[in-house]
Formats: sequence, structure tokens, C-alpha cells
Amino acid sequence: MILSDYDINGMIRMKRLVIKPFYTDTVRENGIDMKLAPEIAHHKEMKKGFVMDPMGSDKEISKCFNIKKNVKEMVIGSREQVLLSTQEYIEVPDDVAGFVELRSTWARHGLTMPPTIIDAGFKGTVTLEVVNNAPYSIKLRPKQRFAHVIFIKLQNKTAAAYSGFYSGQRGIKLPQIIK
Repeated sequence: MILSDYDINGMIRMKRLVIKPFYTDTVRENGIDMKLAPEIAHHKEMKKGFVMDPMGSDKEISKCFNIKKNVKEMVIGSREQVLLSTQEYIEVPDDVAGFVELRSTWARHGLTMPPTIIDAGFKGTVTLEVVNNAPYSIKLRPKQRFAHVIFIKLQNKTAAAYSGFYSGQRGIKLPQIIK
């Protein structure tokens, strides 16, 4: 069952769903809108022939990204993939999950975002993987409404609430090593 604005507002009042900071335009008809934090992670230019090994080390992954914090604007080049973060920190109950989607206006400008799932019990900001498919660069600014989360009620509470690698993240969290 997809949760309506009535359901979401009730969960927020009961403190079952936590959203910080919370704005008057956060809750929508059937989900919440999340705003951009003032940070962006671009891929670094690597030497020709460099091969990223996702089963390598954290050090190898971190040398592939350049994270800029406290930015006033973020420019995503044509055909570039970046990591962004939501401004909002959320805490999702253990009987609710969320599907994160790009707001359609941004998709119409040429941006895409692969499916992102917020697992039951997740706590933290949400890192967003965004690709600019347009033939031109696109400028984003912090605090713009950017992503939409549709919450679904699980039939039962999960046996094990999410406590993985991305739990408690604040800001952009680079990819984990695949084991």
C-alpha cells in the first residue's frame, strides 16, 4: 500500500517517521519531496587505462571522487554522472520502505537517477546518483526540491531493520567495496 499525505503526516506527528529539517512543502499527495544539500561528488579525471576495481579498497574508491562541500551551485556536465545528497535526514520505521524518484521537471531537463530504495529502518540522508543525459550542462542549487520519495507500508515489520554500510550517513557517502 502506498502511503498518502494523510498517512505520512500521521506518522510524522507520532514521530514514527522523522524528517529533519521539515518544510511546509515536504509532504506531497503521495510522498515527500527532498531538497538538495550543498555538496556534489564529481568523478576525477583518471590516467588513460585506469580500471576501477569495486572489489578493491576504500582508498581506491575515494581517489576516484572529488567531493565539494558548502557549494552555492552545482553544475553537472553533459553526459556526466555525479553523487548528490539530500538535505533532509530521515528515520524510517521498520514497517515502511521508500522508493526514491527524480522529480519529473528534472527528468524533462535530461537528468536521470537510477532506482534507489530506502530500506525499512533506514536512518540518514540519502545519496543520489544522477546522470545528465542532456547535450548541455545543468546547474542545480542547494535547497531545490529534487527527489520524491514514495513510501509503502510493509505487510509486516521487517525481522531486521536496515543497519548496513549506509546507515546513519550524513551527506554524500561514496560506494562501498563489494565483498
